Amino acid sequence: MSSLSGAKSAVVGTAGGRHLRSTLALGAIIAVTAAGCQPATTRLANSDPADPAARVPGVSYRSTIAPYTSLRPATPAPWRERNEDVAPGQRQEPQQ
Repeated sequence: MSSLSGAKSAVVGTAGGRHLRSTLALGAIIAVTAAGCQPATTRLANSDPADPAARVPGVSYRSTIAPYTSLRPATPAPWRERNEDVAPGQRQEPQQ
């Protein structure tokens, strides 16, 4: 009888440990997600937001699609020449 209760407590203990780990992992994921949703604000040292003479960082612009170059419309090459350019070389028939 004692061995049966010991086995039950061992099973419950492992399941409880897994439940605790999964709960902690879920809590960590929620915390990281909530932290990522917070606005990123920077405060300049000793500056008053209402002061029009306050120094602020310069404004810059970087395009998100700057390296993009359009490839269309492209003049298509004749298909037979393109096919022959990538085709493997001619195979020699073995002499008998």
